[in-house]
Amino acid sequence: MFSWFERRLNPYPETAPKQPPKGLFAFCWHYTRPAWPWLLVLGLCSMLIALGEVLLYQFLGNIVDWLSHADPQTFLSSEGLRLMLMSGLVLIALPIIGAIHSLTMHQVLAGNFPMIARWQMHRFLLRHSMSFFANEFAGRVATKVMQTSLSIREAVIKIIDVFVYASSFFVSMLVLVIAVDWRLVLPLVAWIVIYIVILSLFIPRLRKLSSEQADARSLMTGRITDSYTNIGTVKLFSHAGREEAYAQAGMNGFLDTVHRQMRQITLLNIWVDINNALALFAVGACGIGFWLSGSVSVGSVAVAIGLAMRINGMSQWIMWEVAALFEAIGTVYDGMSMMTRSHEVVDAEDAKPLVATRGAIRFDDIRFHYGKAGKGLIEGLALDIAAGEKIGLVGRSGAGKTTLMNLLLRFYDLEGGRITVDGQDIAKVTQDSLRQAIGVVTQDTALLHRSIRDNIAYGRPEASDAEIIDAAKRANAWDFIEGLTDLQGRNGLDAHVGERGVKLSGGQRQRVAIARVFLKDAPILILDEATSALDSEVEAAIQENLFALMQGKTVIAIAHRLSTLTEMDRLIVLDHGRIVETGTHDALVRQAGLYADLWSRQSGGFLTEDDGTAEAAQ
Repeated sequence: MFSWFERRLNPYPETAPKQPPKGLFAFCWHYTRPAWPWLLVLGLCSMLIALGEVLLYQFLGNIVDWLSHADPQTFLSSEGLRLMLMSGLVLIALPIIGAIHSLTMHQVLAGNFPMIARWQMHRFLLRHSMSFFANEFAGRVATKVMQTSLSIREAVIKIIDVFVYASSFFVSMLVLVIAVDWRLVLPLVAWIVIYIVILSLFIPRLRKLSSEQADARSLMTGRITDSYTNIGTVKLFSHAGREEAYAQAGMNGFLDTVHRQMRQITLLNIWVDINNALALFAVGACGIGFWLSGSVSVGSVAVAIGLAMRINGMSQWIMWEVAALFEAIGTVYDGMSMMTRSHEVVDAEDAKPLVATRGAIRFDDIRFHYGKAGKGLIEGLALDIAAGEKIGLVGRSGAGKTTLMNLLLRFYDLEGGRITVDGQDIAKVTQDSLRQAIGVVTQDTALLHRSIRDNIAYGRPEASDAEIIDAAKRANAWDFIEGLTDLQGRNGLDAHVGERGVKLSGGQRQRVAIARVFLKDAPILILDEATSALDSEVEAAIQENLFALMQGKTVIAIAHRLSTLTEMDRLIVLDHGRIVETGTHDALVRQAGLYADLWSRQSGGFLTEDDGTAEAAQ
């Protein structure tokens, strides 16, 4: 039975993720739409339960009146039918409705509903540009996904379940008391009006504080996560104390919002208690007064006082639910600021998959400034790279080499000009197909916190173990992979590498990354300091395999160590985002230009300082 209900709602909708709207209702509805039929069932059950409880109070009044006047000899014969109906309500109807309510709440919605939001948010965020993630803490992004998805569930379910129940109960309660004696309803109406006024005064404050608290919680979590993510740097510089202070500042900010929120909740609690006490006293006093005058029965007084005691308890529950609701709404508002941001780099509406059979690349009068007006990085650059050509990019730090590669990968959109691969404008093809056609090995290799197999197979997920092992051998990685064992006792390809590959040395991570690109076997290859983390012996062993990998591919290589680029077909020298020289290594040395100057100032194959200024190429 449980499994049947758990399968009623698909937690992973297949529809492509879309940018959510910015209004609170529209934002929540964006993630609620798949669950609305079951939310309707939940609301209907809540309403029926509320009506059933009010009927029980009416039955209580009837019982009191019956027992006050009825003859025990004829009681069952005269009231038997109504007793049976109420028995059916108590023993059959309410338990069945309660069971359906519980199954809907806990089996259908509790897990699946927030997972729908979490799944759609995660898929949408994954498609953001590199600049989005460069400007956000990874921990902050993850926290907002988790918090916002849960808060949408809490807000929607509380509105549908709690407030449908409460409104149904209060309306039917007022109708019942009016039927008994309209004068008894006056204290209850006064209580409701005062209660609404109290909530209207405190709710906006709690909503504002909840939003501040959600943001402070995300900041606190992001700071803590940042310390753990960069634990190597923290240890290297012995800055545990500084990290404690950094995290404590975030914790203090969060704690301040908690204290301010709790002050408001305490004041709200005090005022609600006073209102409840006055309402209970007024209903009891009026009921007894009306009974003394003979205008109402004992049962009517019992119903009125019983309902007053019930709403006394309900008001506390509603107060906490309202506080929780607006805490959830505050968290949703906070999450909306991130979740509703537009993607900076998107596929064109008619984008088609890139068909890259040769790998010819053309930069056609491109312009890019990272959005900084007047601060040109690449301005009017034109470059043709023939299919199968192997070029090296050379230049000082900041010359634009890595930016050029990021533009080719379409991590950013051009501000002018275009880039084509085999004659196809990369702005008009799908991003996934573009990047599938390009293999990249960077200097700073971060591996996924998964097994060695998963990390290498990331280049081609359908690859067999034999193909993965072959790629590892070609990257000179198999020898150390065979001897790996993680803390859970997993060996070889099954061993996990830790977050960002922290359990491996820099050279080992680089060789795994190179194996991944061997396996991918893309027609275009980018080597951005691909062997910089390797020692000379391992680099020499891999260099031959890299040249084998380059065969038949278009290669763009960036290296600080210029000696590694001397075998390229052509070198492109960049300076301030412009091509200033082009040619083979020997030809450029003879020109006695910028490249010759960089080459002459190398010591041990690296660019060195000149007149106190580091001139290392990026």
